Amino acid sequence: MTEDRSTPDGETATKRFGVDEAGRGPVLGSLFVACVSADPTTLPAGIDDSKRLTSTRREALAAELRADERVSVAIVEVTSEAIDDGSLNALTVTAMADAIDRVAPDCAGVVDACDTDAGRFGRRVASETASEVEIVAEHGADETHEIVGAASIVAKVARDEHVAGFAAEHGPVGSGYPSDGTTRAFLREYVREHGDLPPFARVSWQTSRDILEAADQSALADF
Repeated sequence: MTEDRSTPDGETATKRFGVDEAGRGPVLGSLFVACVSADPTTLPAGIDDSKRLTSTRREALAAELRADERVSVAIVEVTSEAIDDGSLNALTVTAMADAIDRVAPDCAGVVDACDTDAGRFGRRVASETASEVEIVAEHGADETHEIVGAASIVAKVARDEHVAGFAAEHGPVGSGYPSDGTTRAFLREYVREHGDLPPFARVSWQTSRDILEAADQSALADF
């Protein structure tokens, strides 16, 4: 899923962009990358790192951002299948560059660094954009730059809606993170019933491998 909204005609050159992601660590579902491009002074009040906000507040702010014609938004999804087949860091870089190209090709901005070397990460994202953009990459940028906080909110809401779709079909699946007991219980029960992982699980994750191995051992013991 990719969502785009073009920059309105007559927009001034005061726009900056922020980029962040949600869902790098889960064992279930996709990674979502969001780019928000706007004059930072036009952002709604209460923007913050999405982790510091309630789900209700995140949803309200995301809706407000999407509805504001002065704000351009792009969301890029990286599926669990793509993650299993590739490098998560490389896929994140490509998705961030894609999102920037869609709504902020002529802006300068900040991306939340997903590498221990923030400068290197920023250079990698810039190298994959289709146009010349000025990018600064920082750790924790969603906490210090409102424009990146806006992107973190949009990405997190997209990820939450994605997981809610799994729950609507399968019942409680938890947050999708390996540390979530509900998620692990869902995976164990799904494998017990179906003999394999759900199609939206990241099979390359250690949690998935452990659950499949435990199921195989249980089957051998029963045999």
